[in-house]
Amino acid sequence: MSDVTIPGGRIRSFVERIENIDSELQELNEQKKEVFAEAKGEGFDVKILKEIIKLRKQDQDERDERESLLDLYMRAMETAPPEKTAKAA
Repeated sequence: MSDVTIPGGRIRSFVERIENIDSELQELNEQKKEVFAEAKGEGFDVKILKEIIKLRKQDQDERDERESLLDLYMRAMETAPPEKTAKAA
């Protein structure tokens, strides 16, 4: 076996920092749930709020392209004749 020195203190430092970040993330996620619960309690639709947050993260060009494609697909579906489905025997 080789005499490789492993810096245990440095490893512990990284592990503890990551654990602290995980703890902070957990606390922030709890706060986020509380804000959504408060919004829901005031009658707001949480799904719509989440959609707004998602849209605000996109840049304007991405958002415009997505909305154009969505509109195009919806119009294509509305104008297409219904497909005939085979009945099961």
